[in-house]
Amino acid sequence: MTDDSPEAWHARLGWTYGLIARDPAERTAALDRLSEARAATQAALDQVNKWWYRTRRLGPEKQYRNTSLRKAMGAHKDAQRHSLPGGLWSTWPLPDITTWPGLPYALVFLEWEARHPQEWTERAKAWGTKEVLIRRLAVPGHTEPVRAKLTELVELAVRRAYRCKDREYIRVARAVDGPDLRAGLARAADSDEPWARTHAGYVLWALDHPGTPAITRHTWLAYLSGAPDCRCPEHQD
Repeated sequence: MTDDSPEAWHARLGWTYGLIARDPAERTAALDRLSEARAATQAALDQVNKWWYRTRRLGPEKQYRNTSLRKAMGAHKDAQRHSLPGGLWSTWPLPDITTWPGLPYALVFLEWEARHPQEWTERAKAWGTKEVLIRRLAVPGHTEPVRAKLTELVELAVRRAYRCKDREYIRVARAVDGPDLRAGLARAADSDEPWARTHAGYVLWALDHPGTPAITRHTWLAYLSGAPDCRCPEHQD
């Protein structure tokens, strides 16, 4: 079993499915497991810092060959791979994400943020990780179950007040555009929630204007002002 096999990923992070479980007991167990994993990661990092301090006078070349420091660094890397968000970066650079064994856990991480935003913020906040994962997921070629999950994530994002990096989901919407997604967005646009109506309408507009750099604050403000045809290539991410 290689470190990047589906079986190895499941052994390290299979418990994370509990973070999005409906059963409160299962969720509590997963949150406890996450706390333990993050504590272990911090303890391992403390050991790295300890040995780095003890060996700093050796000079960079000898220092990083020091057996104790290298052992501590290896233990820290292993601890990260059993936690979130660090476990998502055990393979870098990422291969084709549509066949990446870590894909299910990237989706869990994003769904956890979408369904339990305050909990995610308190326990594993990582806006950069969220942004990179969403951008990497915004590609064609996903299986139907993954497309369905990405569609669900877009709908969850538009139905809540804006959170950091949520605009990136427009990339995903464009990548998985289809009847199911548009039907969900149409329902949100027709809901009683003002934010859902505005945000879903904006995403639908972005789908109908694929050449527009919709993932910018400038275009968003232009849309709100009633000038959705504004095209400002210089503002593209």
